[in-house]
Amino acid sequence: MTSREIREQFLDFFKSKGHRIVPSSPVVPFDDPTLLFTNAGMNQFKDVFLGTGKRDYKRAADTQKCIRVSGKHNDLEEVGHDTYHHTFFEMLGNWSFGDYYKAEAIEWAWKLLTEVWKIPKERLWATVFRTDDEAFDLWKTKTDINPKHILRFDEKDNFWEMGETGPCGPCSEIHINLGDDFENPKYVNAGVPECIEIWNLVFIQYNRDETGKLTELPAKHVDTGMGFERVCAILQKKNSNYDTDVFSPLINEISKLSGVKYEKEEDKIPIRVIADHARALTFAIADGAVPGNEGRGYVLRRILRRAARYGRKLNLHKPFIYRLVDVLVKTMGDVFPEIREKQEFVEKVIKAEEESFNATLDRGIELFEEVTIELKKKGEKIIPGVAVFKLYDTFGFPVDLTNIMAAEKGLTIDEEGFNKLMEVQRQKGRESAKDKFTSVNIAVTDLSSFEIVDTAKTEFTGYDELKSEAKIVGYKRDNGNDLIVLNKTPFYVEAGGQIDDLGYIILETIPLNVIDVTKVDNKIVHVIENAKKKPVSTGRKVLAQVDEKRRWDIMRNHTATHFLHSALRKILGNHVHQAGSYVGPDRLRFDFTHFSKVEESELKEIESLVNEELRANYELQHHRNIPFDEAKKMGALMFFGDKYGDKVNVVQFGEFTKEFCGGTHVYNSSQIGLFKIINESSISSGVRRIEAVTGSGVERFIQSQFEQMKTSEIKIAELVEEKKKLEKELSELKFEEKKGQISSVLNNPSEVNGIKIYKAQVTAENNDELKSLGDELRNKTKGSVGVLFSVIDNKVGIVCVVTDDLIKEKNLSAGKIVGELAKLAGGGGGGKPHLATAGGKDITKIPLALSEVEKVVSKFL
Repeated sequence: MTSREIREQFLDFFKSKGHRIVPSSPVVPFDDPTLLFTNAGMNQFKDVFLGTGKRDYKRAADTQKCIRVSGKHNDLEEVGHDTYHHTFFEMLGNWSFGDYYKAEAIEWAWKLLTEVWKIPKERLWATVFRTDDEAFDLWKTKTDINPKHILRFDEKDNFWEMGETGPCGPCSEIHINLGDDFENPKYVNAGVPECIEIWNLVFIQYNRDETGKLTELPAKHVDTGMGFERVCAILQKKNSNYDTDVFSPLINEISKLSGVKYEKEEDKIPIRVIADHARALTFAIADGAVPGNEGRGYVLRRILRRAARYGRKLNLHKPFIYRLVDVLVKTMGDVFPEIREKQEFVEKVIKAEEESFNATLDRGIELFEEVTIELKKKGEKIIPGVAVFKLYDTFGFPVDLTNIMAAEKGLTIDEEGFNKLMEVQRQKGRESAKDKFTSVNIAVTDLSSFEIVDTAKTEFTGYDELKSEAKIVGYKRDNGNDLIVLNKTPFYVEAGGQIDDLGYIILETIPLNVIDVTKVDNKIVHVIENAKKKPVSTGRKVLAQVDEKRRWDIMRNHTATHFLHSALRKILGNHVHQAGSYVGPDRLRFDFTHFSKVEESELKEIESLVNEELRANYELQHHRNIPFDEAKKMGALMFFGDKYGDKVNVVQFGEFTKEFCGGTHVYNSSQIGLFKIINESSISSGVRRIEAVTGSGVERFIQSQFEQMKTSEIKIAELVEEKKKLEKELSELKFEEKKGQISSVLNNPSEVNGIKIYKAQVTAENNDELKSLGDELRNKTKGSVGVLFSVIDNKVGIVCVVTDDLIKEKNLSAGKIVGELAKLAGGGGGGKPHLATAGGKDITKIPLALSEVEKVVSKFL
């Protein structure tokens, strides 16, 4: 079902039960001084519950616009970091004003969920207030819920209050467990994403005054609220509210604007935050609130600036939130026509606020990060008031935003110190230093005379391999170096902007450094550093080996120039052509024709587009030695600096880039990693230059930025050490996660002659991991045989373990068992009685081998 259908079915259901379908009240409750925003569907009926107002109907239902960002109901901290909290959300609700009570509310809720929407009953749980025996019994008599799924909780979970004061009463919540262990009560109200509340049935019978005293209301009422976004996720079978059609148009637009796909968790969080906050801002401003320094305005400013800060994580540096308003109008304007009517106004307000904050946001974030690093070094947890004040006064950070940023890092702020500084309003400024990437020039030696014993041209093998067995066909000693010509070589000679390869010529077992290569008369000459004058002569066999890491860095940068060229043409125009380049292991430089400075927004767009396309996992299509005319017909662009003959090479990645090029490239675009523009400048009239880094070059650039900001080597060392520690912890955590597979294996044993058999296909990175998983299985069992299969490097990996008691009593051997199973998978192997491994060639035979485990074990009993 679509979200539209879900909303309509809810309203139609309660309309059939005699409810008046009422419109949502504004999200800004101007007539209620106790609320900043409407935070529940019952807000518009508060006077009815208090007995100070009435309606011409006893039953009502609607979908209410709600915002929760302050006071008792504050969801802001969770927004974006989980999949089901929101600042703005719709609340589906039904009400009874002194009419029906608990019995009907419980019965109808169950019927809608299980009969109309067909939600599996076994996954639903009901909670009641600890003393509410009436509700507890009604769940048993009015529904067919599993009685074991009715639980009691205290005030924290099952006594609902709108705020510090006002109508309140016991409630009965309906939860759904979406996980595998859905019969376990421990997940209910545990705050885990696999078991969440979807509907709250509130039985309003009290009013709490300013002293906290409860008094009975004139009449008892029912107030229910269901999270619309949550139920959409359930009915659309999504793991996240943000994956439903409620959010997908917004998320798609954010991905489009940023060039960041909604795939990696580190990218999902800022995208979710922005999608949520754009909704809150649009509806609040349409209903009359505007960003400011007090009250509701301050809350909206806090939301907007939080969204803008998360935008920086997606490289969104220009106003962008206002551009999402149109998406909301198109998807929700028919249900809430006020956002369509106020669209232009909402966009102007948001854009003006973004422009105001953007001027200082980036510098403010830098200051915040610097302060938190210093605190971590000192082991302190409180951000000084002076830093909080500087963020507020100089960079426009509301203290609330700084507080949120601090909380995200497990810190607090010195609010008292901030308040003191606010009183005196001292002015402070801050400057950001800029540094440009320094160019490096590579010299190439020109050689002309040496002894040649084979006049054929040198075969270049470097497209396919980085080491080649070769024969010396030319040699000369010159100025302490040896000049060697080989019959074939993987060493690339500078051309088309790509610099020479370096590496080794291994003569017998002696590695000789290759410090330069050049091409003379179609023969590649290797300049060898041979100060010890090791004997070199023609006819001898050698191993030519390119410096692999260096070559890969060069290939990443070279491939990136093709993507950059294409992105420039797509964003700036087809007038862009390459006018020069430099491709080394450390960086790339790309010169191109363009009539004006590339604006910062354009650079961000270019960079985002390149990274987006790199992540598309394009395989290299290397069209080698094809006719020049054929290559032109393919639509390939000629690359600057290369001279083309009758036969040419064309490098292609998908349909994004297709160019003439004789250089070396990665085999898949994702191997480049991240692309980062370092600088853009003019080198002559009408010619611009972009300098950039990729892969490990990005890591080095980031490190250099940290070094520029720091005043001592100690701070740098701490950062590096922390990085190593995290990487080690991550590695350990990944394997611990894989060890969790054993728990599932233990849950499903079979049995042969009283011997338990544990078998499964598991995930393992290599044979060592598979053996470790086997050890884990063996350590957790007795009187058993365990067999684990895995696909490793597209081959079958098998490990068999036998517990010591079976080795002694039954003379069972893991080596014999694994050997038989390996034959089924087209392989062989064996090993010790307690643990043995084997391999096979045919991964499609794993299911067959799994099915034969019991038979094989029986064979050796």
